[in-house]
Amino acid sequence: MLKKEYNLDDFFFNLPDELIAQNPLPERDLSRLFVINKSTGEFLHGSFRNFQDFINQGDVLVFNDTKVLNSRIYCKRKTGGKIELVLIKPIDDYRWLAVSNRHRRLIIGEKLYPLKCDSLAFEVVEKNEDTITINTGTHLNAESLKGIGDVPLPPYIKRNPEKSDFERYQTVYASHFGAVASPTAGLHFTDDMLKKITNKGAVITFLTLHVSWGTFMPVRTKNLVNHRMHSEKFILPESTAVTINNARKAGSRIIAIGTTSLRVLESTYNGNENIPGTGETDIFIFPPRDINSVNALLTNFHTPYSTLLMLVSAFAGYETIMSAYKNAVENRYRFFSYGDSMLII
Repeated sequence: MLKKEYNLDDFFFNLPDELIAQNPLPERDLSRLFVINKSTGEFLHGSFRNFQDFINQGDVLVFNDTKVLNSRIYCKRKTGGKIELVLIKPIDDYRWLAVSNRHRRLIIGEKLYPLKCDSLAFEVVEKNEDTITINTGTHLNAESLKGIGDVPLPPYIKRNPEKSDFERYQTVYASHFGAVASPTAGLHFTDDMLKKITNKGAVITFLTLHVSWGTFMPVRTKNLVNHRMHSEKFILPESTAVTINNARKAGSRIIAIGTTSLRVLESTYNGNENIPGTGETDIFIFPPRDINSVNALLTNFHTPYSTLLMLVSAFAGYETIMSAYKNAVENRYRFFSYGDSMLII
């Protein structure tokens, strides 16, 4: 039997604006937990504070430990007009790939002046369909960006960053600067929850994927085969790969914490094992592709038409996910980065 081919229109669902979470909850683990059993199609509604109840001895949970840069920089133009940049990827010591809220109006050769640093001037040196390349005139790193940049909250959060976002838009285990978007499935975890998981005899391990702004880029083609993802740098440590491969051989579950972890694991999966190393991935996962590297996935709720919605549909099954999202809307779940969580087992 031939597997159905899907196009962009298949990934629409009706989402009321008021369900898009604009702020984090007072505590990380107060979010709700929507559980899908892939085998039975059963849905269960619960609290993330009970997440450990779904974890078994021997399970390996794979977390993305990337850390978000303060990469949103407010600038002014020579005309005095304000402009917003998000630096999304370093090209070399002085050039960055960036996106802007005034993309169409920007001119190659134009200078942009960061509001928080009078001594800097960025020059637009290239312009593409969605991105620009800027020359910063100096080497920018995580420390210098703290002084001139802000937290790059996603475009669907319609407010300016607040002091609390500097903590809450990072996971508690974030350790390697390089992302411009948070691996948001991890935002629900507290140190206490991590202890509860290990107390059940499960293993926590880490990889790194520096999430790019491309995670928010729209799919512009109905034929999904024609969509190209932005590449993202990953690191799969040898110790992590060994832990995963041994657990797989023992018949234990591999649980990806977030779509970013799953993308690395699927990108490095070959011959029934994960190959350690450093590289870049532009893997685009959509149904009817099978996912073989993990047994379970914790994720948030994703936007209509997004590549992330397509990924979870490939993992859990298209009909199951679309039914679950309809159910989540009816039950008033909170959506997107600061929203509630979904566990697919």
